[in-house]
Amino acid sequence: MSISVGDRAPAFTLPSTGGTPVSLSDFAGRPVVLVFYPGDDTPVCTKQLNSYNDDLAQFEALDAQVLGISAQSVESHEKFSGKHGFKFPLLADTDKAVAGAYGTLGPIGFPRRSVFIVDGEGVVRYAHRAIAGLTFRPVSELVEVLTSLQ
Repeated sequence: MSISVGDRAPAFTLPSTGGTPVSLSDFAGRPVVLVFYPGDDTPVCTKQLNSYNDDLAQFEALDAQVLGISAQSVESHEKFSGKHGFKFPLLADTDKAVAGAYGTLGPIGFPRRSVFIVDGEGVVRYAHRAIAGLTFRPVSELVEVLTSLQ
């Protein structure tokens, strides 16, 4: 199953850094940037999440919530987040059920670097799945999409 622009975003609740589970529905009425990334403390993921964290004010100015999602444990996420000072939650999708629901798993179940923007009504307005995962969507592109939703 693959989610496309215009589809209703699959609901989820996942354990998160900070100790409180996070649900997509927690952000009803606000846009959410879902960042599926392959792994904590890997070079490209670290660069990607740091770039989003460094420019978090641009997302906040548009009332958008950034959520990082990968298959590592909350403990791994806490270490990764603490090391880099991320100001947005990292969610632990340890069974990859949410990644599967969003169609971000590759042929052998390896998570692909993917970004979705879900609007305040819970509809997917942007979907990007990387094939190789060596690059990531720049903040400017995501901010442009968020601005167009206003």
